[in-house]
Amino acid sequence: MESVALLLTAALFGGMVLYSAGFAGFLFSVLPPDTAGSSIRRAFPVFYLLVIGTSLLAAVFVWASDVWSAFWLGLIAVSTVPTRQLLMPAINQASDAGQKRKFGVLHGLSVLITLAHIVISGWVLVRFLS
Repeated sequence: MESVALLLTAALFGGMVLYSAGFAGFLFSVLPPDTAGSSIRRAFPVFYLLVIGTSLLAAVFVWASDVWSAFWLGLIAVSTVPTRQLLMPAINQASDAGQKRKFGVLHGLSVLITLAHIVISGWVLVRFLS
C-alpha cells in the first residue's frame, strides 16, 4: 500500500511540475497566443481532475502508514475542487472581458495554489524517506 502511495505522490508531484511549468510554457512558445490560450482552457480542467484524483488516491493508500501525509494529500484534493470549479471560470471570464488586472490577480492566485500543492506533495515525498 505504501509503495502505491509513493508512486502516486511522485506522479502527482512530477505531473504538477511538468504540466504547470513545462506544458503551459511550451504551448505559448510554439502556438499563436489565441490558439495556446484556447488549448490551455481545454487542458487545465483535465489537469485539475488529475490532481484531485491522484492526490485523493495517494491519501487513501498512505492513510494506514502515515495519517499526516494522508491529511496533506487530502487537502490538495479538497482545495483543488474550488480552484477548478470557481477560480478557473473566473479567470476565463476576466480574460474574456478584457479585465487584465482582475485576470492577473486571479491567475496569480491559481499559480500560488499550484505552487503550494507542489511544495506539499514534495514534502510528502520527503516523508517517505524517513
